[in-house]
Amino acid sequence: MSDSHTRCGIVAVIGAPNAGKSTLVNQLVGQKVAITSAKAQTTRARMMGIALHPDTDPDTQMILVDTPGIFAPKRRLDRAMVSAAWEGAEAADAVLLLVDPIKQRRHELEPLIEQIAGRPERKILVLNKVDRARKEPLLALAQELGEKVDFTEVYFISALTGDGVPEMKDALAAMMPDAPWMYPEDQVSDASERLLACEITREQLYRQLHEELPYDSAVRPEKYVERKDGSVEIHQQIVVMRDNQRAIVLGKGGSRIKEIGQAAREELSELLGRKVHLFLHVKTDERWSEDKEMFEEMGLDWVR
Repeated sequence: MSDSHTRCGIVAVIGAPNAGKSTLVNQLVGQKVAITSAKAQTTRARMMGIALHPDTDPDTQMILVDTPGIFAPKRRLDRAMVSAAWEGAEAADAVLLLVDPIKQRRHELEPLIEQIAGRPERKILVLNKVDRARKEPLLALAQELGEKVDFTEVYFISALTGDGVPEMKDALAAMMPDAPWMYPEDQVSDASERLLACEITREQLYRQLHEELPYDSAVRPEKYVERKDGSVEIHQQIVVMRDNQRAIVLGKGGSRIKEIGQAAREELSELLGRKVHLFLHVKTDERWSEDKEMFEEMGLDWVR
């Protein structure tokens, strides 16, 4: 394919925590590239999903930047995540503001609206969860936000069911500039297998432990060994801040960590298309969120 006939651009997906950004990116790519959770602030670093448009626009590649939720930062980790989100919006061909019309999170949405109002990028408002939201308040919210920011387009979608997503994807593809593709045709994410494996385990931590485990946990890669039989051996360290959290992750007789490992291993095997041997252990480190090396492993800048 000649570069002169290709289009490629960047779409930054921003919003308050838990608006559904990762779910939307997965929907646009057509497969899972970002972890999702009902827990707010699940996404920590910028993750890029790579979407093609094989049906209506096969020459177009869209780089979808799934950013952390933007909120009022309190700790170093929070500041690094918010910094990563705004960096993801810079130099984008379109900034897509995703809003949960049900929860809204006004205390985080309002400052976000103020900040993007003056930005130069093309701005698109996307109201999520149309499968659950009532029509009249939804339209009123769209009008209210449209009076505060000069949005080029407004879309009503459900990231979960995919309702309205194909039409929005068509419009996004049409906005992409003439440019050579940034990634090979068969690549769907910029995340390494090692990072993806840690993210899948972290997702299982959130899913299985819900409110029992606070946000203060991380998953570190230790070893990633290609075996001669084509399978992969992965060793990871789950880091928590307190001993009682370690006990929660382990479960009675190690039952909980076994369930977390089994679920993560099954999903990884499916994603990687080969057998995975996953080994997990848990460490307590009350200062892990002040560890520069940990930030680098998560793809975050060390923010003072």
